[in-house]
Amino acid sequence: MDFLRPGSWTEALAAKAEQPAAAPLAGGTDLMVEINFDRRRPEALLDLNPVSELADWSIEDGELVLGATLPYARVITELGDRLPGLAMASRTIGSPQIRNRGSVGGNLGSASPAGDSHPVLLALNATVEVASARGSRLIPVDDFYLGPKRSALAPDELIRAVRIPSGSGPCQFAKVGTRNAMVIAVCSFAVALHPVTRSVRTGIGSAGPTPLRAGAAEEFLAGELGSGGHWESRGELPATATVRFGELVAQAATPIDDVRGTASYRRQALAVLARRTLTWAWQEYRGCA
Repeated sequence: MDFLRPGSWTEALAAKAEQPAAAPLAGGTDLMVEINFDRRRPEALLDLNPVSELADWSIEDGELVLGATLPYARVITELGDRLPGLAMASRTIGSPQIRNRGSVGGNLGSASPAGDSHPVLLALNATVEVASARGSRLIPVDDFYLGPKRSALAPDELIRAVRIPSGSGPCQFAKVGTRNAMVIAVCSFAVALHPVTRSVRTGIGSAGPTPLRAGAAEEFLAGELGSGGHWESRGELPATATVRFGELVAQAATPIDDVRGTASYRRQALAVLARRTLTWAWQEYRGCA
């Protein structure tokens, strides 16, 4: 197995163009496990950790731009006020050692349906910036996931950054597992309120072949908030609306039975998570007046 260690982004793209089958190493918290258990044996590893251009974040044109190797630990400590939902998800990932190495870009590259950052990225309407020696392009996160551990990346492309619109409303995340961290989610859920556009976005994890949104639940809640004048009044949400939102989220899931839980349990748990996160997000919104 070849080990490629470019010192710059330009060198990384050139190396990937020369060896498209090289597996990107951006933290390695997923990839190295697969290699150690002999589940995967790539012909080459492309270590992106030394590429300094990928290890930071910035604000560009009203968007928060997170480099592909920016670790979860820095998302928590440096972006907790700007991206509280993503910070919540990051706190549930692995141990402190894993949070110091793992990254949102690496999580995207793995494209696991159970990845903890995916529901939040869906809820926040993120965009994935990818590039190759041929050029760069932006992929809406809704279009990024194609199947279990399959993404829209071309063989010669690498993830450069995740772009998240700044200035949106409250975002909440929750997951069910055998413990709070160091565990693969049985299911997870995120909801984000977007007052400027009077819209709602969601993200469901570990309850389908890909991370997914609950479109009917989003439309229902946005309609309820609009017709009831709740965006303006910030009054209490009717309990019936919260319950219905949870039901629609559960219906959007396409879970299976596996060693972590049954499909029926996942649907039930998602309904509960949806009600809870919506309640928390709305309470936060009401406190912003």
